[in-house]
Amino acid sequence: MAGPVLDKEIELYRSLMDEPTEYEEGFGAISIIAGLFIGFVMLPGAIYLSLVAGQSLGPAAQWTTVILFTEIARRSFVRLNAKQIYILLYVAGALANGGVFAGKIWDSYFVGSPAARSLGLSDQIPRWVVPAADSPALLQRTFFHPDWYLPIGLLLLGQIISRMNWFGAGYALFRITSDVERLPFPFAPIGAQGAMALAESTTKTETWRWRMFAIGSMIGLVFGLFYVGIPTLTGAVLQKPLQLIPIPFVDLTRNTEHFLPATPTGFVCDLGSVLGGFVVPWFAAVGSFAQAVISLALCPALFRMGVLKHWRPGMDTIETSFANSIDFFLSTGIGIAFAIAAIGIYSVISSIIRERRAQSGAVEGGSGSWRPPPGRGDIPLWIAIGLFVTSTLIYVVLSWRLVPRFPILWVIFFGFIFTPINSYIDARMLGMVGQWVTLPYVKQGVIILSGYKGVDIWFAPIPDFQHGGMASQFRVIQLTGTKFTSVIKAELLILPITVGCSLLFWQFIWRLAPIPSVSYPFAQKMWHLQALQQGLWLTATTSGHSLFRQAFYVPYVFGGFGFGIVAFVVLSALRLPTMLVYGFVQGLGTMPHGVFPMMLGAVLSRFYFERRYGQKRWKQYAAVLNAGFACGMGLIGMGTVAVALIAKSVSQLPY
Repeated sequence: MAGPVLDKEIELYRSLMDEPTEYEEGFGAISIIAGLFIGFVMLPGAIYLSLVAGQSLGPAAQWTTVILFTEIARRSFVRLNAKQIYILLYVAGALANGGVFAGKIWDSYFVGSPAARSLGLSDQIPRWVVPAADSPALLQRTFFHPDWYLPIGLLLLGQIISRMNWFGAGYALFRITSDVERLPFPFAPIGAQGAMALAESTTKTETWRWRMFAIGSMIGLVFGLFYVGIPTLTGAVLQKPLQLIPIPFVDLTRNTEHFLPATPTGFVCDLGSVLGGFVVPWFAAVGSFAQAVISLALCPALFRMGVLKHWRPGMDTIETSFANSIDFFLSTGIGIAFAIAAIGIYSVISSIIRERRAQSGAVEGGSGSWRPPPGRGDIPLWIAIGLFVTSTLIYVVLSWRLVPRFPILWVIFFGFIFTPINSYIDARMLGMVGQWVTLPYVKQGVIILSGYKGVDIWFAPIPDFQHGGMASQFRVIQLTGTKFTSVIKAELLILPITVGCSLLFWQFIWRLAPIPSVSYPFAQKMWHLQALQQGLWLTATTSGHSLFRQAFYVPYVFGGFGFGIVAFVVLSALRLPTMLVYGFVQGLGTMPHGVFPMMLGAVLSRFYFERRYGQKRWKQYAAVLNAGFACGMGLIGMGTVAVALIAKSVSQLPY
């Protein structure tokens, strides 16, 4: 699958870290204190930032938490090792993503949104998902109402069984792909570099990691003040936040519609996109950039050919993107996604065949062993499989009870056949080349072709999962020398905190102002597009006129599939990296606004920084620099969000 250029890049990532020889427990009292700190201090900031600026506080919260606790440890003459720091990162990453009730806030918006009403979906969404649009629970913006009891109960049950499912399957896949098949997981070392850098900060032997982290933090502080800080602070006292830097992007679609009709144009002003280009594989960035440039000519040509029929002058980026997806990009994207899946499966099968030939006559079991390294904190493999099987059975029973008219054999197929196969393919691709691969649109296809009528099936807990990424996550845990039992303890801590704090703070912020509204500019602009996209799929199983059936055009699906296969064959024949195809497909039919700053970062990385510092060293620098930038943004975000929340809560008082 990979050409010689890509193979060299994989070898570079493969050599970033050595295998650990000892494993230590990373969970302790400091992990519990950090979890409570994140839940009660950082989670409200993460929620608010996601609504105001579309910023995810996940990485920022991780590094902000670790910086705080490492500085406290340093002044207490205590050294935090990489294992303790990694568990802090793990807990922070799980808790600072908006919490489990973010999905219910979205459901409460979607059920009464203009998109759902215009498509006739509001009255068809089942009450076990969200109360009715005219329910007092939604009109009063409160979770503490009987109409929420069933949806919240199912949400809590889902949190428990989902952890059983991903841990059991993810651990088993890791044992197979890493321990037995000895796949390198070339990008896993990047995930471990930050913990190593911060561990150094509590000693007197700080190295380049800490210096690069500090540089990135200062960049994040300065940029974050203008990008996040000012809009957040002014939004607390003004009816409309002041944006010195446009959020989420500069929209040029209406300005360019005369010579680029039906083409969404614009760019994001987030410096994080430029820094992200430092770590994106070069050919993936080139592929995404090529797609963005080609779309500047493709969309006008398709419009003049009469293919893009829904676009009208005066539409902005959101409206243009959705109109184009109906006319062309939805069907074409489905076809190309199938092509990429076919290429990935072909690559996996080919590699297996090559390995079997290379191991012909060798000891059975390949180059690895089923016996785990001593002291790593492994659990018996049969327990992991038992967790997966038990949780999958619960999913099957739930789906059958909630949507009894849907054929249960399909639910069993997804849980016990499709999910394991799909997850193994993905885990193997991540282990070999660091790139994901999955079989796309299978659940959607089964639902549509089954002939089932009703939108409730789209909300049913069908166990269609992709656990390959968890194998890579376990590899990161191993590289830090952290015992796997630490992760189990961390999950037992995360569950009650994420449920309780998420309920508390989403309720509080929801009562401050409707979501979305002018108080939350990012949500006000982007949620409408997301509602249109979700509604498009839901109409596939409704009676009468269906927007999905209008958007789904079989010849375009086959055309996209053919393009993907031909591109793969041509690039392979030219011995060019097929990552170009992945980068191209990733941006197909999406708004190209973030591609241009990412490409700027990739160009600076390849033609300046790599030549100055060397490729391997610069890739190490870039990973830590991005972590520092996230920390700086997080510090600004947390400070300004705290002020904004206090100001808004005080303004609600009648005295």
